[in-house]
Amino acid sequence: MTNSLSPTTAISLEFYDSRFDEQLKNYYLTDEHLKFTGLPIDNLEICKLEEERHAIVIVSNNEVTGFFVLHGWEGVQQYSDNADAILLRAYSIDSNFQGKGIAKQSLELLPDFVKAHFPEKTEIILGVNHKNIAAQHVYLKSGFVDKGVRVMGEKGELFVMHMDLI
Repeated sequence: MTNSLSPTTAISLEFYDSRFDEQLKNYYLTDEHLKFTGLPIDNLEICKLEEERHAIVIVSNNEVTGFFVLHGWEGVQQYSDNADAILLRAYSIDSNFQGKGIAKQSLELLPDFVKAHFPEKTEIILGVNHKNIAAQHVYLKSGFVDKGVRVMGEKGELFVMHMDLI
């Protein structure tokens, strides 16, 4: 797949709907990235079954360039006792679009997106695998804070990171 995104290409965050299906079927993650996250198509199936999971696509020039899930209390409680938090999970940038600043831009848009669509939420939390150094750096640069909380995930120890929305 070729793409013409420049480092300054504007992106948007949009709730998943079926118009993105074909692109999500072709979403590509390297084996290295699949060590830490799943493909969007697999996460969508879970989102369809659990109403507290909200699938979000990262879009640029009508192309899906990334994906993540915002998960309510059922997901949060594994990481925090803040019932007003929302969990960022299954975050990825399609491997064909990496290195173009999309992660940085999408995470900059995330707080306002959450405030607009989930106004009762006061915090965004996430768990990042302790071996996923690149993702840790991106999250920290984007305003997430590591408060020292650790939990065990399916693929090893996770660092729990927080971003206050108030």
